[in-house]
Amino acid sequence: MTLRLLPRELLLHRSWTCATPSPSLLHSRRLLSSSARTQNVIQTLDERGLLQDLTSRSIRKHVETPTSIYLGVDPSAASLHLGNLLALIALLHFRLEGHDAVALVGGATGSIGDPSGRSTERNALSPEVLQHNVEGITKQVTTFFERGVAFAEERNRSRLTGASEGAEGRGGSVMVVNNLDWLGGLGLLEFLREAGKGARMSTMLSRDSVKSRLDSSSGLSFTEFSYQLLQAYDFLTLHRTHSCTIQLGGSDQMGNIQSGIEMVRRANLKEREEKEGEEGAYGVTIPLLTTSSGEKFGKSAGNAVWLDAGLTSPFELYQFFIKTSDDDVLKYLKLFTFIRVVELEGIMHDHKVDPSLRVAQKILAAEVTELVHGRAGLDQALAYTSICYSDKPLPSLDLPSIVTALDANGEVPSVLTRLSKGDVVGASLEKLLLASGVFGSKTQARRAIESGGIHVNGSKLPPKSHQWVLKDEDVLEGGLVVIKSGKTGHRVLLLE
Repeated sequence: MTLRLLPRELLLHRSWTCATPSPSLLHSRRLLSSSARTQNVIQTLDERGLLQDLTSRSIRKHVETPTSIYLGVDPSAASLHLGNLLALIALLHFRLEGHDAVALVGGATGSIGDPSGRSTERNALSPEVLQHNVEGITKQVTTFFERGVAFAEERNRSRLTGASEGAEGRGGSVMVVNNLDWLGGLGLLEFLREAGKGARMSTMLSRDSVKSRLDSSSGLSFTEFSYQLLQAYDFLTLHRTHSCTIQLGGSDQMGNIQSGIEMVRRANLKEREEKEGEEGAYGVTIPLLTTSSGEKFGKSAGNAVWLDAGLTSPFELYQFFIKTSDDDVLKYLKLFTFIRVVELEGIMHDHKVDPSLRVAQKILAAEVTELVHGRAGLDQALAYTSICYSDKPLPSLDLPSIVTALDANGEVPSVLTRLSKGDVVGASLEKLLLASGVFGSKTQARRAIESGGIHVNGSKLPPKSHQWVLKDEDVLEGGLVVIKSGKTGHRVLLLE
């Protein structure tokens, strides 16, 4: 199999200057010259590092024909985070290969909380908070698939068009459901008769999520202990109503997934015996997201990167991935993007020519930001990056275009801080820092001024610049003023 090089601009960076974009912003994508082939979705997940475990080897044959797969999402917070994104991407790979994808938001089970991977019991959410979380996450998941299907298909056009006859129309469906719809009105006696009668205590006690808590000082409540039966009942319900045969989840979900498989198989025992060789239900787990040093990502780890643009802006998401280490960047490109692996090899080749250019990190950051926040979000992140980290004088940039991108026309939250020009022109530096929100107290502002840690429009102010005031000539084209404090404190003011 030979490779040929096709020069093609990968839209990673937008030039905010009037000059021609640097050649370093162009990327040659390596494409297979031979005819495209269909790849089993399990092989795809494995190749990209998205596969942790399978409950049965026979699932590889099972997914050769279209089926239905579901992923559960826990509404324990108002937004999903990067760990959830990894699972959604895995589910999207199934959708791209023609399978029906079902995303389940736990409107019922969220009131209990999954004990998997936790050393203590979750704090109970009020009904109002839970409903708010469910609505927000349902919207996030729906938007992700609406955007993600077209986004991924564009980057996998060769796989879709050359796979088999009729490949263009072979994409599966996507559905978002809430388990409150069937668990909310389910009586206790009916649930025990349907789900509890076939459950064996010895098996339930053997689950890692249960054993680890029983051996801990905090113990395990009956509510948490019963969670695996509720999740198993979800699998059974979706198996009956949407023909789901596969459950997808994180590696810490294996015990709950196995409980669901056992419940489905018991319910379908007669049918399974009539169809020799078919197991009826399967499980696929993906790895927990970690760095090369073994650090876990996710909201429980205290360093969450949220998918809600109001909690983690497109700029912050972009910068998070720009900072990826060289040791991690190929791994993350495989996990978080839909660029074909053969092309990733070419990207890494280009990256290693001069790692200081961070070619691979820029591609990674651009792809993830556009997948999560759309083109407007990516434009905003690139504009914010250019104005905060530009090595060129700010007046030389295309400031009107930057303002448009930063405002984003409502597609993502604006990152412009709007202030009245009359209120801040002539104001002291301390007042400007407080009015812009760079600091929340006079003490913090004064300390930063004293140490000389403030930049205005790219120029560093000397220490103890307490007497400095904002003048008309300090206001850039379009009414912009850019303030920086340290490495991460940024504000772009729009004076009106």
